[in-house]
Amino acid sequence: MLDRSYNGRYGRWGGIVFDMPCILLVEDDETIRRLVLFALHQDGLDVEIAADGASALVAFEKRRPDLVVLDLLLPDIDGFEVCRRIRQLDPTPILMLTALVHEDNVVRGFELGADDYLTKPFSVRVFLARVEALLRRSGKQGSGVEQTIEIGDLVVDLQRVEVRLRGEAVDLTPTEFRVLGYLARYAGQVVNGASLVRQIQDPTYDERDALEIVRVHIRHLRNKIEDDPDHPRFIRTVRGFGYILDNPAKRDGLP
Repeated sequence: MLDRSYNGRYGRWGGIVFDMPCILLVEDDETIRRLVLFALHQDGLDVEIAADGASALVAFEKRRPDLVVLDLLLPDIDGFEVCRRIRQLDPTPILMLTALVHEDNVVRGFELGADDYLTKPFSVRVFLARVEALLRRSGKQGSGVEQTIEIGDLVVDLQRVEVRLRGEAVDLTPTEFRVLGYLARYAGQVVNGASLVRQIQDPTYDERDALEIVRVHIRHLRNKIEDDPDHPRFIRTVRGFGYILDNPAKRDGLP
């Protein structure tokens, strides 16, 4: 069971990231990206990050987010073209972030299919209000992720925020649950360290520190769910790639 005393990981959507809407954040400015990422996470939203137009299009195809927050001034494919290509694929709401205050740029964005815009610098409260309004308007207030995931004897309940091993509750910290829940969501697939870093949700960490912190949380999780943490069967390391959570019984060919 999760220690619910740490309320900073819960937002107005009333739950944790895994059953919440997914936001694709496309922003090349690291300072703004960290600020927006932290605000979205504090509001209880799942966030996929892209720092350029090409990465944004790949991430959109992969995740099919519920909302795109799109900077217009990107280093490769500009935001206008990204907006046009996304709109050809899907009616997903698009919120433009722009330092281009001339009305011609705003009108062009709307003509290409954007749903709303916000000029930089902007208020975080106003930004979150715009995000929530677009999600409500689109009716996308949940990502449809399976709520209870069973991996052999391990059960991860994303709605109740509980983990059970062989029927017994497992006490996890909020970050441990977030990391385990993300692995469970992609059970049987290799998850890279960068994806797990985003579950930590602290923009003050640099990438190297965050990866080390992920390793610490993985070690703590193994201590809690593995019979032999030094020889893990649920959470395995795939060297050079990341981690995989899978069913040891299936891997061993057992019924």
